Amino acid sequence: MTVRPQPVRAPAVDDALTGRHRPAAPAVRPQAVDIGLTAPREAGTVTSSAKAEDVRRWELGEVEAEEIQGAEAVPPAKGGMFRSLRNHNYRLFVSGGVVSNIGTWMQRTAQDWLVLELTHGSSAALGVTTALQFLPVVLFGLWGGMLADRYPKRPLLMAAQSLMGLLALTMGLLTVTGHAQVWHVYVMAFLLGLVSCVEVPTRQSFVVEMVGRDDLANAIALNSSTFNLARVVGPALAGVLIYALGGTGPIFILNAASFAAVIAGLVLMRGSELSTPEPLPRAKGQLREGLWHVWQRPELLMPILLVAFVAMFATSFSMSIALMAKQVFGQDASSFGVASSTFAIGALGGALLAARRVRPSRRLLIGGAVCFGAAEIASGLAPSYPVFLLLLIPAGMAMITTNTTANSSVQLAASPEMRGRVMGIYVLVFTGGAPIGAPLVGWIGELAGPRWGVVLCGVMCLVGVGLAILLTRFAEERTRGAAVRGVVAAPEGAR
Repeated sequence: MTVRPQPVRAPAVDDALTGRHRPAAPAVRPQAVDIGLTAPREAGTVTSSAKAEDVRRWELGEVEAEEIQGAEAVPPAKGGMFRSLRNHNYRLFVSGGVVSNIGTWMQRTAQDWLVLELTHGSSAALGVTTALQFLPVVLFGLWGGMLADRYPKRPLLMAAQSLMGLLALTMGLLTVTGHAQVWHVYVMAFLLGLVSCVEVPTRQSFVVEMVGRDDLANAIALNSSTFNLARVVGPALAGVLIYALGGTGPIFILNAASFAAVIAGLVLMRGSELSTPEPLPRAKGQLREGLWHVWQRPELLMPILLVAFVAMFATSFSMSIALMAKQVFGQDASSFGVASSTFAIGALGGALLAARRVRPSRRLLIGGAVCFGAAEIASGLAPSYPVFLLLLIPAGMAMITTNTTANSSVQLAASPEMRGRVMGIYVLVFTGGAPIGAPLVGWIGELAGPRWGVVLCGVMCLVGVGLAILLTRFAEERTRGAAVRGVVAAPEGAR
């Protein structure tokens, strides 16, 4: 039997996925519905009417990502831009991270320069190195997120950081002794990518265990701030040290030593103050469950799709800075370090501005991606090195605005028991585009010059924004259409 009810204000309900109370929805005119008997709702099922209403309110900007169905509301945060630093464990985490990130950015600069030296300036070899570092994420990234849900995150991070330090030390010794070859760099890049499959989603989802949901968005923004502070200091310091020490080998060794800081911070944390969830027991279909969780939620799908398209060519932009500095403007290693640091200054400014925001927004996410694509195109067409440096500032600011907004939106919208797997998907699309984008940009750089490689990055970024919007619209229409059919249930293996 089918009836057409009058407009009503839906009463407050309990969300079937989380058991949490969801406030009453505004008055709407429901679609005609079947009032026959239906099976009871099980955990893992979502009523389509509630989901369609969430989609409508999010699309119109009436709610933010953390206010949608399946996520806890985030109360107005107090304490200013650096409020997360009141937390003892988070202070240790950030302090160690600053030291380690400076070492990491020094190594990235040294690695790019070493490849250019070993291959006599081959942009294709530089693209292959970048691709190899991110290829493991494409192959194994989803499993890394699942491990983050299955095992305690603090010891998992200690193990991953130790392995990264060992790899840096090995590469440093090879370089200092004069035995380094380009294939050594390729192998190290691939092994670093393997460790990152576990380390990155674990580190991302560990933040909420330290600060809780109230300060999660602020902590993510501060993480980006410290990361980009290191991005300012690291490349500039690396450029000076490469020149002063006569090579890239000592840079790898210094980075190996820097991992001791973050490991010490993890050891000194107060375990009793961590909000550690119950480990995920082994079961079939857990990867599929995480994918289904994202697919059924446009509030998760939108930022993940946008990051997928943008990151495919944004990651290559950092590589392109080296090519522009060396081949277009004829700069040396120290000037290349200045260019990388200038880009990071803009990123640091964007991260600090994001730290002042309590909640991410869809409009800011799209606007940041569009501005980044436009800034890439402009920098590729820069007539001189000073103009190129100036354009790197808005490019860095727009990139980090997009990344921080997407990261916060995804973590706040994901259900707690799914956060590791959702972040595994996020990391997959964020870093997994490099094996596609980096070789393509390197190849274009070989054929037409580095300028057109940078311009290509910007154009494809803008195209990606449009595709992400179209695909999300399709997902929203699919969700609305499902509302007419009654109930959307998770597949058998995803329950």
